[in-house]
Amino acid sequence: MHAPSRPDYVSVHFTGQQTGSYNNGKQWRRQSYWRKWKQLSRLQRSLFLFMLVLLFICGLASYSSVTKQLRGKLSLREQETESNILQKPFKPHVLPEPVKQGQDPLLEQLSQRKLSNKRGPPVLLNRLQKKGNASNILSEVKVADIKKEGEEERVISWRGAVIDTVQATDGTKDGENKEDSPGNRNVNQSKVLETERMEAVREAFRHAWKGYKEYAWGHDELRPVSRSYSEWFGLGLTLIDALDTMWILDLKQEFEEAREWVASELTFNKNVDVNLFESTIRILGGLLSTYHLTGDSLFLDKAKDVGSRLMPAFNTQSKIPYSDVNIGKGTAHPPRWTSDSTVAEVTSIQLEFRELSRLTQEPQYQAAVAEVMNQVHKLEGKLDGLVPMFINTNSGQFTHQGIYTLGARADSYYEYLLKQWIQGGKKENQLLEDYLQAIEGVKKNLLQKSSPNGLVFVGELSHGQFSPKMDHLVCFLPGTLALGAHNGLPADHMDLAKELMHTCYQMYVQMETGLSPEIVHFNMHQGSIRDIDVKPADRHNLLRPETVESLFYLYRFTKDRKYQDWGWKILQNFNKYTKVSSGGYTSINNVCDPDYPSPRDKMESFFLGETLKYFYLLFSEDADLINLDKYVFNTEAHPLPIWPPAEPQPL
Repeated sequence: MHAPSRPDYVSVHFTGQQTGSYNNGKQWRRQSYWRKWKQLSRLQRSLFLFMLVLLFICGLASYSSVTKQLRGKLSLREQETESNILQKPFKPHVLPEPVKQGQDPLLEQLSQRKLSNKRGPPVLLNRLQKKGNASNILSEVKVADIKKEGEEERVISWRGAVIDTVQATDGTKDGENKEDSPGNRNVNQSKVLETERMEAVREAFRHAWKGYKEYAWGHDELRPVSRSYSEWFGLGLTLIDALDTMWILDLKQEFEEAREWVASELTFNKNVDVNLFESTIRILGGLLSTYHLTGDSLFLDKAKDVGSRLMPAFNTQSKIPYSDVNIGKGTAHPPRWTSDSTVAEVTSIQLEFRELSRLTQEPQYQAAVAEVMNQVHKLEGKLDGLVPMFINTNSGQFTHQGIYTLGARADSYYEYLLKQWIQGGKKENQLLEDYLQAIEGVKKNLLQKSSPNGLVFVGELSHGQFSPKMDHLVCFLPGTLALGAHNGLPADHMDLAKELMHTCYQMYVQMETGLSPEIVHFNMHQGSIRDIDVKPADRHNLLRPETVESLFYLYRFTKDRKYQDWGWKILQNFNKYTKVSSGGYTSINNVCDPDYPSPRDKMESFFLGETLKYFYLLFSEDADLINLDKYVFNTEAHPLPIWPPAEPQPL
């Protein structure tokens, strides 16, 4: 059946007369107004224009008066608001309770995301922010207020700071120190401060341990924001690294929980590759230290087990060890991308293996690491005692020569020269000579001052070109210099230690969050406005310990309380910007943005193993709490005994 036909369009017609009438009408009205205006006399037109101008001026005057009154009212309201704010105590920010996995698909994705584990070279530390990471997810958290019955009101923002109001405000500005000299405090005040600050560190540890215990127990590292964990070696890295910290802080319950896990769960019979350097300083060093502090043979037995499993790394033609070891298979290999090891890694395992030989009376451990030091001592390619960053495991020679730094890949070589000399009873002159020569090389080639305030800093040298770049890792140097001066080395080492300590502290206080970035660049040109610049890729803070470590040494040897006060400010800022309310602390991506520093969702094991331990020792007045004439710290802050003078060495 066909539908009836109908037209495909509708036509609308306008007559020419209608269109013409409309246009002609508008034109006629315009002509009529102009004709009337021309018919007015000159006087009439002048009076008319004068009235228009007068009305315009009156309008402006009345508008100004109304605006002024409104501004006055707003100003009064602002003053009232400011007065109310000043009368109220400071309200620290806290991180809202993270959404549990399974409730938020974004956090589900976050918990699966792998961040860099390595302690070492900054290029391996995931320096650039990526889309979809923790910072992007947390930026969507809305700001709100929480007020529970019986609690103070708190403001929620991204960050995890749950800190006491008194702790957050001490009445001083960053960089100032109202209690620089011991004379500003009496004995009672000092004791109260000591007790409060040490307890604050214990509380920080408990909070970090709470997160690890609930969300990462037995695993390597806590991811506090997503309430999950990450694995590196699968050996409970954070737990082992924190054993001696718990003992020193007298956290008996936490220590017993950890000991039970070591006794029942920890095994090194695993088909897993571990990094020789990292597993030596964290695991072997942590077990040896805990054995010495507790006398518990469990930890020595575990140390013997892991130490023997690391030895295949030394089975190379050059005797320079490979970087990676499979502790289950007993095999070792260099990284997939190179046959080089870093100089810092192969020369910063000596304290631990030397001590293992002394305890077991098995000389092979000390012999292996001593051979490394002897070869590095004889190598060409040094500059006034400064070493390149890489060494080839096949040839035993330095590679990538011409670049000299006290930052990543070379830093702890210099530290272990001094500390091996101290550990062995100050008898190994070759180690001392290499250390003294290196410090003179630093003074000659790497030491400069910034502009405008003349901060003394340690830069880098690349093929004869000086770079004013300084890693936060370099802040180990003030403490090492002070330790050397304490052990009889030149007094000007202590002078340099104090200057560099001030610079390292400025790397904190000149940042908007009061936390240091991973790398800074110092201005050296006259007329510079600020001493320190930070590139966007270097703005992260990993909860590193080096500055706190040096503050501990400087305070222990000088008793100048400003170092304690500086450390207290740093601890407050860790609490303010990195503490996660559900438990744990997180590294952050941007120390230059106090409103959103961008959490990385990662708590490195060294935060418990080193950072909090050095805070506790810094605030303690007890020089016998890890006596520095009896113990020497490895580069992971694990104290090992200085060998008795009468005791023969294993070799």
